[in-house]
Amino acid sequence: MKSILMALVLISAGAASVAGLSFRLPGDQPQDVLRMAAGGDTRGKAEKSPRVELAQANGGAQHVPANQNTTADQPTDTTQAKPAVDESALRYFASRGDTVRLNAEIARLRSLYPTWTPPENPLAIPENEDKQLEAMWALYSQSRYADVRAAIASRQKEDPQWTPPADLVERLDIAEKRTALIAASNAGNSQEVVRLGAETPSLLTCSDADVLWRVAEAFVKVDRVPRAKDAFGYMLDNCTDGPIRLATVQKAAAVLGYADMQDLLARERIAADGAKEFDTLRPDLARRFVSEGDNEPKLTVAPEYLKIVEKLLTDDGLASDALLLGWYHLRRDENALAEPFFRKARSIEDSASAAQGLSLILLARKQPAEAEDVMYAWRTSSDQAMETYLAATANLMALDPIPTLDATVLNRIAQVTVEEKHPETGEQFGWYALAMDQPRTAEEWFSQVLRWKADYEPAAYGLGVARLRLEDKAGLAAVKQAWANRSQRIARLGEADTGNDAAPLRREREQRPVAVDRRVPEREVVAEARPALVEDVSTRTQRTGRTTARSTASAECRATRDPAGLPPARALSLGWCLMEKNRPMEAAQAFEVALGGQGSVRSDAAYGQSLAYLRAGLTSDAAVAATKAKLEQRRGAELQSAILADRAVASFRAQRYRETLAYLDQRRQVQAEPADLMVMRAYAYKNLGMRGDAYRLFEALGETGRQDAIRALAELRDERR
Repeated sequence: MKSILMALVLISAGAASVAGLSFRLPGDQPQDVLRMAAGGDTRGKAEKSPRVELAQANGGAQHVPANQNTTADQPTDTTQAKPAVDESALRYFASRGDTVRLNAEIARLRSLYPTWTPPENPLAIPENEDKQLEAMWALYSQSRYADVRAAIASRQKEDPQWTPPADLVERLDIAEKRTALIAASNAGNSQEVVRLGAETPSLLTCSDADVLWRVAEAFVKVDRVPRAKDAFGYMLDNCTDGPIRLATVQKAAAVLGYADMQDLLARERIAADGAKEFDTLRPDLARRFVSEGDNEPKLTVAPEYLKIVEKLLTDDGLASDALLLGWYHLRRDENALAEPFFRKARSIEDSASAAQGLSLILLARKQPAEAEDVMYAWRTSSDQAMETYLAATANLMALDPIPTLDATVLNRIAQVTVEEKHPETGEQFGWYALAMDQPRTAEEWFSQVLRWKADYEPAAYGLGVARLRLEDKAGLAAVKQAWANRSQRIARLGEADTGNDAAPLRREREQRPVAVDRRVPEREVVAEARPALVEDVSTRTQRTGRTTARSTASAECRATRDPAGLPPARALSLGWCLMEKNRPMEAAQAFEVALGGQGSVRSDAAYGQSLAYLRAGLTSDAAVAATKAKLEQRRGAELQSAILADRAVASFRAQRYRETLAYLDQRRQVQAEPADLMVMRAYAYKNLGMRGDAYRLFEALGETGRQDAIRALAELRDERR
């Protein structure tokens, strides 16, 4: 095993006096393993003699092992006496068959004593006759470090002249630092991870890849991405174990960007038969790179990765692959290339993302009718989806000549326009009504738009035109007076030069296509440290829980209204109506009024208010609302399950994994655990170091066909090798 002393990676920015880091790996030719200078570029400088320069994080102080040269210009003495090396640990680990610790110890001693040669047979090393010391080594091999400290203290108390072997003390200190580093990493304390790595450079070896990965990821989290790239690059340059190299690329891809990853992938090794070692990772890497291109339009992904995803789409037929390619091309205004992929995605599995991408292309092609039809079913899936749908409605209503729309389509557009208070579509409704010779309806639309947006000049102009058509001179004068100083065309409205047409309305109407941002809809991202998919718990509960509690009465809730003063039964009906319109905070107020009722009305109100708060993401308020009235057993269990699941998700996102498991355990006593929460449980086990439990759970989930569990299981298997 090769060792790496990477403390210079970890130095503070102020340690400008440190020029770089170069040293000889035992058994290798001299090489510059890492040049990660804190204060300057060392490229092109002459190589110095083999040595180790360790810059400590607290001030850049350097430490040079006593057995190595301290003068850069002094040649290496290859004839120096063999150093005194404590090899007792080698014999102990060999006698117990602990090859992992044996190899780690050999790597550590090589890094400290470059001229030292490990014994061919560690068992031939004379056995330590000190039984107490042997017992300390036994405790150490069991990772009982506190007990080792206690044993040392006890013996020193009995025999003040006894001094523990320096090797044992050093190894004990390193082991404790490793434990602390992993704990800091699990707790998300990246600064502490960097500090501990700087203090214990002997931890950073290929034989302990997990620590190297954690340090590299910590660098990313403290905004020192170049250092993270250097760490991953070192592993690819020097670590020879195949699974570790593959896992290193996977770890790096999860935290580094496209350009940095290309530099790392260039270090791939090619077998004699031409096989590339990272070929098994290329499908996932291609997907990740194209996804990065989806979100960054200035990033040009190499054609080879696009071709890989296209082949995956052909072979596997996944809608997600079609969406990756569709959004990549759409973000670069390559509509002709993007459209087939969005249509392919919809044919495989219709989704909001596929509908939105296709709708944007249809809008650019001036086909808003089809865009409206495509987006209607998905309009409430996100703010971006609603934005796209409303752009389609505004552009549809603005077509010239006026389109003949089915009454069903016209009514649904009008309903959404009022619910969303969308001025552009509302204005076009006014012009549409004027074209259909309905000036009174047009006046109402233009007036409504001005109530939504008082400074919207196009609606004020339309209102003036409608009143001119109605021969409402007083109303027209009021509009002109209010807007004459802000709009020249409104000031001139009604003058003789407007034309001899009795209805100068279609001619005055503006054609203003409504644009929409071509952002990629938010998609679930598979990441190593969190579950690949956790469904929004409040949505799941509301989807199953509204059937009996919802009033069958049709409450009028198109416009905002104050529920105060309404009878409890009507307030309850209003609350459910507002929930249907996805206005949970207004619904919660209506349910609060309904709580003044008795019996089933009060029970339904408490249930509804709890659902409203869940939808709004106010889990604590939802829990309080659930206690305001006696609920049916089924409803109480449903709400308790949803609240506990929400809290588990929040704890997981905050990286409080033990708390996550506690909430999941409580929820499992109420309802069976669905697959998405089981994935989250497995990731919590993994992040807490309970890899056996995580492995078993991922294995069980993988057998059901869940792709996120299968990927996580593969990573765990790689780590076990």
